Amino acid sequence: MYPRMDCFKKIIIIIIITTFTFPQKIYIHAGRLIDGITEIPVEMVTIIINGSTIQSILRGHIKPQSENDKLINLKDYTVLPGLMDMHTHLSGESNPKSYMEKFYMDLDEYAYRSIPYAEKTLMAGFTTVRELGGVISNSLRDAIKSGYVIGPRIFSAGKSIATTGGHADPSSGLNMKFTSDPGPKDGVINGISDARKAVRQRYKNGADLIKITATGGVLSVAKNSKNPQFTEQEIKAIVETAQDYDMHVAAHAHGPEGMKRAIRAGVHSIEHGTIMDGEVLALMKKYGTYYIPTISAGMFVAAKAKEPGYYPQIIVPKALEIGPRLLNTFTTAYKFGIKIAFGTDSGVSYHGENAKEFLYMVKGGMSEMEAIRSATVVASELLGIDDKLGTIESGKIADIIAVTGNPVKDITSLQSVVFVMKEGIIYKSE
Repeated sequence: MYPRMDCFKKIIIIIIITTFTFPQKIYIHAGRLIDGITEIPVEMVTIIINGSTIQSILRGHIKPQSENDKLINLKDYTVLPGLMDMHTHLSGESNPKSYMEKFYMDLDEYAYRSIPYAEKTLMAGFTTVRELGGVISNSLRDAIKSGYVIGPRIFSAGKSIATTGGHADPSSGLNMKFTSDPGPKDGVINGISDARKAVRQRYKNGADLIKITATGGVLSVAKNSKNPQFTEQEIKAIVETAQDYDMHVAAHAHGPEGMKRAIRAGVHSIEHGTIMDGEVLALMKKYGTYYIPTISAGMFVAAKAKEPGYYPQIIVPKALEIGPRLLNTFTTAYKFGIKIAFGTDSGVSYHGENAKEFLYMVKGGMSEMEAIRSATVVASELLGIDDKLGTIESGKIADIIAVTGNPVKDITSLQSVVFVMKEGIIYKSE
């Protein structure tokens, strides 16, 4: 009995010491603040963090009120909300041997490899990502949430849904000895019944949303990157079933017919959208469909396709055709007034280089502030979390980053992140 009492007393003492020794609040002295609300950055601001929440934002640099409070001096930097990437693949990263990985890599190897990719993404200032297809996406999300792994907040689609022979059919392009006929459990459907079952399986596996491959793809081992690969009825069944489980649907699409079917069927976002025509743009505006450009991926595959042996030969002409078109597509969509949220397709390009996308968006016609908002306010609206994240406001979650320079004048400064806070915890502070 007495040893137990001693142990209990020790616990009480530790709680008391922790309560009165650890910082009660964090004060951030920002030299310049882009809060995601106002169009013009505000100079000399103090942000007060209480736990995982932003308590208040005050003009001027206010001294901490208690000796237990912590002061972060960012007077020489620009402070922004944590950035959000709406299209990532943290399970892997482009390399010349990636097409062989499925033959020799186990799931636990994919999981271990994803750890540095997740950390690179967070350290690049991206505190939230939408993970659109990956073999370990759900478990990586859970590991980060549990504190086992350092990385961004993940909204996971789990395994993408395809049709037989489609862009996300895991058996496409294999030797006949290794190929198979995967079904809804594996994310391959044919018909309305399969479509509903595949969505329910994703829900059962713990996905937050659904990703479909509405057309062929550049990097799949198949000749066509533009053809539609679902009927409109199949997509509608996927969307309706996803809505039953409070999930939205993201649609990979390059060709116009596949996009039209997906938009009419009610998908939430079009990814890539390379060959948009006037009808596609009009439909997106009518239905309020988000556009995720992934210009970085297009630039990357177009460059790598020129390196002999980097991709299988069947992929090279697709990469050379599709990749360079994304920037012009972005410009057209932007001028048309489509809702654009930031997304890179990171994994196709290198992890941790997500902020390069901002430069392409500005080259494509967006202002610097609009590009920043696409990765903060607009992305949070797409995810339906704009009441919690996307801006620096009182009561919101404390996802805060800082960069050198002024990104409103030089968008490349977003590639120089010196400070990262996620949910009030500091992960990077140079």
